[in-house]
Amino acid sequence: MRQLQHLYLIKSRLREGKAGPRLRQALRAHQSRPIVQRLERALLRLKAGGRHLPQSPLGTAMDYALGQWTSLQVFLKDGRVEIDNNLVENAIRPTALGKKNWLFIGEANAGERSAILYTIIESCRRRHLDPYAYLRDVLTRLPHMTNRQIPEVIPSAWKSTPLPQQLAS
Repeated sequence: MRQLQHLYLIKSRLREGKAGPRLRQALRAHQSRPIVQRLERALLRLKAGGRHLPQSPLGTAMDYALGQWTSLQVFLKDGRVEIDNNLVENAIRPTALGKKNWLFIGEANAGERSAILYTIIESCRRRHLDPYAYLRDVLTRLPHMTNRQIPEVIPSAWKSTPLPQQLAS
């Protein structure tokens, strides 16, 4: 637990310092990688020690963690990646809370379309865009656009390019 606390302390320092991806990657390589390596060695020692049965909760957790180890280390190599998915979990919580109410959302493909819309709306919120203004503008312009113009209206591009529709809203 102490090793995990150290990893999250590093995360907090980077977030407080508003570190960019390159700095995050460099500091993680220098500070977080040794901690992650210690955690892996500890898990392997515990597993090899035979004190915990493979089917026990701890044995199952160790097997799962070690099976996902490559994925767990992605944050060390890419400064854009968070150590956990807490930001995503928090962003989708309102949707997750209402999912029982939306079980009967329509036809079979409605779930996929809903997921696309939720993703667009959360992408707008993360960029401090008004989702309603964004969708109103994009859906109004979309029928007159070519496929090559689509990258111009994704939320990150829409935010950086002040369009007449944005200024009016």
